[in-house]
Amino acid sequence: MIGVLCLHGFSGTPKEIEAITTHLQTKEGWLVYCPNLPGHGSKEGMREVTYKHWLYAAMVAVEELLERCEKVYVIGFSMGGMLASYLAAKYPIDRLVLISSAAYYLNPKQLVEDVKTWVVEGFQKPLFDEELYAFYKKKVKETPIMAAYEFTKIVRSARPLLKDIKVPTLIIQGESDELIPPKKSAEYIYEHIQSEEKRVYYIQNAKHYIWFGEEKDDFLQTIDAFLTEEDMESLEHEDLG
Repeated sequence: MIGVLCLHGFSGTPKEIEAITTHLQTKEGWLVYCPNLPGHGSKEGMREVTYKHWLYAAMVAVEELLERCEKVYVIGFSMGGMLASYLAAKYPIDRLVLISSAAYYLNPKQLVEDVKTWVVEGFQKPLFDEELYAFYKKKVKETPIMAAYEFTKIVRSARPLLKDIKVPTLIIQGESDELIPPKKSAEYIYEHIQSEEKRVYYIQNAKHYIWFGEEKDDFLQTIDAFLTEEDMESLEHEDLG
């Protein structure tokens, strides 16, 4: 059996990456698990936890899959990408997928202000479709500033461990990511991990939540190709090496 651990982003829930988990659950013999990170899902809950709670939850989840499955893949989105990187450095997983991963971020206050800006601009011009706009608006309401500080601690904890990652790694990044510096973050991860099989796949016009746009099929096919091929030569990618 193949186990797949999917980790959602900061202030999100498993529902935000449902497009990914639902797709992977159609594969026979795959056990897909996406835990709700502690405190996520409500503003009150986010005030009561620290970054250590998120790390612990991710560690417990991967340990469970490693006990039950022959192979384990870890997929992380945004902050979940940094949690996934931490796991890849510490545990014998088989493949790693990092989506819009936050190896770089602005300071915590700016993090919240960024999301507010996108929501305000949504009233003025058609930056988002209705579903994406509603998604951002909900995030603004449920993001305490102290929780944003905990987010930065995850980044600081995971970044020094990138050098310990040696498993095949796919980094997927939207070129129009409005929350994470696209080139800066993806290239930093690529340059610091030590895997002999590593690729950065940029998706043109894709934003932070890649699967909300027209690029969804390309995005899912890219993940499929990486997880189901013995190597990554079949991927059309931008190789930074």
